[in-house]
Amino acid sequence: MNKLTIFLSFSCALFISSPSIAQQKKLNFEQSWGREASITNPINQYRGWADNEHYIVYDVAQRKNIQVSVKSGASTDYSAPPKSDVEVFVRDNDVFIQYGQQAAKQLTSSPEIEEQNPTLSPDGNFVAFTRKGDLYSIPAVGGQEIRYTTDGTDVIYNGYSSWVYYEEILGRATNYKAFWWSPDSKNIAFMRFDDTKVPMFPIYVSKGQDGYLEQTRYPKAGEQNPGVRVGFVKTEGSPVTWADFNEQDDQYFGQPYWSFNSQSIMVQWMNRDQTNLKFYAVNPVNGSKSEIYDEKQNSWISLDQDERITYLADNKHYILKSDKTGWAHYYLYTLDGKLVNAMTDGAWQVSGLQYIDEKDKVLYFTARKDNSATVDLYRVNFNGKNLKRLTFGDYTHTVSVSPNGKYFITNYSNVSTPNRVALLDNNGKLIKDLVDSKSADFDKYAVGKTEYFTIPSEDGKYSLPVIITYPIDFDESKVYPVVMSIYGGPDAGSVRNTWKGTRNQYWASEGVIQIECDHRASGHFGKEGVALMHRNLGHWEMIDYNTIAKWFKAKPWVAKDKLLITGHSYGGYMTCLALTKGSEYFDFGIAGAPVTSWELYDTHYTERFMDTPQDNPEGYKNGSILSYVNNYKGVLRIMHGDLDDNVHMQNTIQLVDALTDRDVPFELMIYPGSRHGFNRFKSAYDFKERVRFYYQYLLEKPVPQDFN
Repeated sequence: MNKLTIFLSFSCALFISSPSIAQQKKLNFEQSWGREASITNPINQYRGWADNEHYIVYDVAQRKNIQVSVKSGASTDYSAPPKSDVEVFVRDNDVFIQYGQQAAKQLTSSPEIEEQNPTLSPDGNFVAFTRKGDLYSIPAVGGQEIRYTTDGTDVIYNGYSSWVYYEEILGRATNYKAFWWSPDSKNIAFMRFDDTKVPMFPIYVSKGQDGYLEQTRYPKAGEQNPGVRVGFVKTEGSPVTWADFNEQDDQYFGQPYWSFNSQSIMVQWMNRDQTNLKFYAVNPVNGSKSEIYDEKQNSWISLDQDERITYLADNKHYILKSDKTGWAHYYLYTLDGKLVNAMTDGAWQVSGLQYIDEKDKVLYFTARKDNSATVDLYRVNFNGKNLKRLTFGDYTHTVSVSPNGKYFITNYSNVSTPNRVALLDNNGKLIKDLVDSKSADFDKYAVGKTEYFTIPSEDGKYSLPVIITYPIDFDESKVYPVVMSIYGGPDAGSVRNTWKGTRNQYWASEGVIQIECDHRASGHFGKEGVALMHRNLGHWEMIDYNTIAKWFKAKPWVAKDKLLITGHSYGGYMTCLALTKGSEYFDFGIAGAPVTSWELYDTHYTERFMDTPQDNPEGYKNGSILSYVNNYKGVLRIMHGDLDDNVHMQNTIQLVDALTDRDVPFELMIYPGSRHGFNRFKSAYDFKERVRFYYQYLLEKPVPQDFN
């Protein structure tokens, strides 16, 4: 078990005001919100590499990009080459193509119907797109459209995602796109979705005199999913060839990957229970498939949107990222699915691939190895030997590796060290310190100290990570209110040992203790820890958050009746749970867009962790806020966008119904026109309301004029 081991000795770390501190300058209002420079200065932005020997810097003072030589340090102006001399886009509901600075040329002519996701073929000769549920392409020089499918309707979509695939599987970045050109531009693979049996969820839009309904096919836990097929068409036009899967099976398909030679495509398949992941090599000519990978887990397997598979240029191997041992690691496989060897292993987590040196067979990657709250760069041989840490110190590193892997730039920090940037070689040797954001006035300002430490879990099995910002002039003979900021979702920890800037300093100046914290299933302890959430969302999170709350309330310098917890989405769920199930330890809560009962959320996310309501009724009951409303006390503020198509406002309404039935005080704010994230104007209002809440309940004094 990779437990965190950095503990804080409060007898040494806590500090009392002194004359020297009292004489320090105070941050002004703008500085305390991080809007003006104070203890740090803006630094140049290091934006990657122009070539093997020159890195790119955005010079803040000159407002331009420059390229700097690794060897000489000489700099010259840098003009980024265009990503492509051709661009395709939709304007006025039609597809246009533009070459360089030439005038854009219209390719389609259907202004009454919008095309979606126009995508240029790799050879530049065709543009594929979807329209009204069907897949098309058109020659880039213009001419006759090629229509590949003809059955598109309001519930059948070819090459365009059903909502649950867009949100949970293929990802929001796709903008619903579900088709993929082959590298040789001769074929298009696509997914066909059938939402016929997926329940319709109505969202009422209140605009105008009568309003209207916005309807989405949204499968909630235990309900019917869309039927999905994987198809192939030839670019010049052909009947659809369907991959050899049984469309009647209750199944999921993940992001597919074309082979380099376009002769096959790797399709990710998963059962409805999400406990079995298989890769199939599918022949686009006849749809036949062969299994090349099979993984089973007792809890669940995440159908990752990226970096699950990375093909090597040798066209013989791929690198797999998997947490099948309880910790995320890299594995080397042959294309036919034979395991060569594990490239990394141990009770720690890899984060992301940074560079693959196929010539020397060396893998460069980031990982949370030496401390789960920090990130470092490592290298290891393809055979799993000679693992070496390349970064340094107790910092979180964000790295950019040169195109040939010989150098890397790291932007690094921790909670007490502002961002610094350094240039190193691929053996971890420091070549040059590039910049330090720490200002000359760093020690001249009075600021609330920020520290990272851990708290033992109640059962002693885990060291729960915490970041705390103390009030300015902290005095342990006084008492202070506490604000606990959380998210809480599976494998979604928020505690990172990085520089926090000065955005936390306004409340530090007002005498508020601010903490971030994570539970045992937040990813710090690998999939091994995350899997504890299986079939019981809300259970271990609440136990660990209660432990942290009790730990703080046991301190003489923490007010016993002023602990506020706050979060959005899953964090909103945990906040509402804290004011009900955990109300013995929490006094106030501010919850944004909370899930209040898991049968109200979508199939793919919810069932991954909870199975279906039919299979796990006790788990759904125990994980529902509605089961604990009789325990509610304190003051809870709930906010929700009325157009939220992710966590429906239905969740909040059901909780409000239960609270009003019990005649208990709470606050509610509906933000009209907002989705899961509030729009800009509503967010500004929400910020002011948060300020008002803090002053009213934690500080018990009027809001200062600065906020008017």
